Amino acid sequence: MAADARWRVYIARCADGTLYCGSTPDLAARLKAHNDGSGAKYTRGRGPVTVAYERLMPDKFAALREEARIKRLARRDKLEIIASKG
Repeated sequence: MAADARWRVYIARCADGTLYCGSTPDLAARLKAHNDGSGAKYTRGRGPVTVAYERLMPDKFAALREEARIKRLARRDKLEIIASKG
């Protein structure tokens, strides 16, 4: 991973309508992994997966904190984040 890699928090929408939240320095590669079946266990068999929301974070630790915060939210709150893009 390059030293200048920027971390992102994302919410992915699975083909069955469920949502998955994650963080990564390479969103394109992570999305490919989800859709190839080599990503998170949760998304296997739920593809195709599309990115519904993404947010650039200053570093890995901020991304992990934000991912944890979003994962604790109710589905309706995650949908509000997606709708507002923020």
